[in-house]
Amino acid sequence: MGSPTFIPTAEALRAVSRDLRFHPSNVEHPRRLTAGQIAAFNRDGYLTGIQVFDEAEIADIRSYFDELLARTLAAGGDSYSISTAHLRYGRVYDLLTHPRIVAYVGDLLGEDVIGWGSHFFCKMPGDGKRVSWHQDASYWPLTPSKAVTVWLAIDDSKVENACMRFIPGSHWFGHLTYALTENDDTNVLNQTVAGVEQLGAPFDDELRAGEISIHSDLLVHGSEANTSDRRRCGLTLRYCPAEVRAELGWNAKGVCVSGSDPSGHWANARRPDTD
Repeated sequence: MGSPTFIPTAEALRAVSRDLRFHPSNVEHPRRLTAGQIAAFNRDGYLTGIQVFDEAEIADIRSYFDELLARTLAAGGDSYSISTAHLRYGRVYDLLTHPRIVAYVGDLLGEDVIGWGSHFFCKMPGDGKRVSWHQDASYWPLTPSKAVTVWLAIDDSKVENACMRFIPGSHWFGHLTYALTENDDTNVLNQTVAGVEQLGAPFDDELRAGEISIHSDLLVHGSEANTSDRRRCGLTLRYCPAEVRAELGWNAKGVCVSGSDPSGHWANARRPDTD
């Protein structure tokens, strides 16, 4: 297999046949989540405020990220460029496969779970970039649309320093039309879903460091520019059931974090030696 294409073009994505409908969780015997939480995820498209790491643990993770960010900046990158990090850094691989995180994800996706994505979204103090309203599924050559994102707060994430915002229930509308904004330097992404105010009032996903939220790949979400004097960093960890198919070489990113991958579709890369 050749080198995987991790950032597919819009044209390449259009050529992939995808089932972009929301598929509710049907896990009957959850270990960490309650039946009420699973029902809320199905209804709203997200769960939030789940503490995974205590103060000492998240302080250690933050110290690691600070060092990784310094290395990235010194090499000419920026605070958004640490992506697919689990294939390069052992510490990020450990977070993607962390049993506490995987247990919550498994309660939504089932026993056989693949972790395939890891991306630090770090808004520095005074960062002028927003993340426009979008659906994650728009960017991913995955089918069916059953992926979720865990957003781990490395720093406290509040309205003041541009926390994520969700449109509750928007995942039920399926895949929405978006406009490409390739030349907008104030937008971290290149897509914008217009008219979201018609879908409902936004919810501010405020998190304390060490907490996670989990959202559906079809949930409309975004964040404003960070105009405060406090950094806002989160690590996004992406998961899907093993039954999901990945096109355009994206199966190379997948690691089996729970159960098995019966078809052997995902590459199941080993932990990198470099932290």
